[in-house]
Amino acid sequence: MARRPIPSYVYVLVVVRFMERYLLIRERKHGQTWYLPAGGVEPGESLVQAAVRETLEEAGLEVRPRGLLWFDHQWLGAGGGLAAKWRFVLAADPARDTALKRQPDRHSLEARWVHPAELASYPLRDFEVVPMVLHVDQGAPLMPLSLYNALPLPRALDRD
Repeated sequence: MARRPIPSYVYVLVVVRFMERYLLIRERKHGQTWYLPAGGVEPGESLVQAAVRETLEEAGLEVRPRGLLWFDHQWLGAGGGLAAKWRFVLAADPARDTALKRQPDRHSLEARWVHPAELASYPLRDFEVVPMVLHVDQGAPLMPLSLYNALPLPRALDRD
């Protein structure tokens, strides 16, 4: 018996370190709280491309992802439907300059470099930011991106 497809949503979160500080974004939505650069992976986009795009959109900063910190999976069910949510947390470094955007736009209100000891003074969207930053700060092992192979969509699945 054939299984019915389960809708899946894929997101990236990016932990960007510069010296001893980490990038936080003050979001336009979610109560204007602070969070990591994050967002949905667009069709045809790799996790690395999504991480670079989201960080550039939200912070005005070009980054170089260097490894996968962790990922999680969650089942979502509403109205009798079933869906899967996948989140991939990548660690990254600034690619060049470390200056952040200065003007609010549709993506975010502002971006800042924050020391881990200062995290408690920020209204965070979710406390999960703290262990993610601390994992990177304490030198947690990363899955090398060389082990990640984002293959292009087969033509049969490319619906654009």
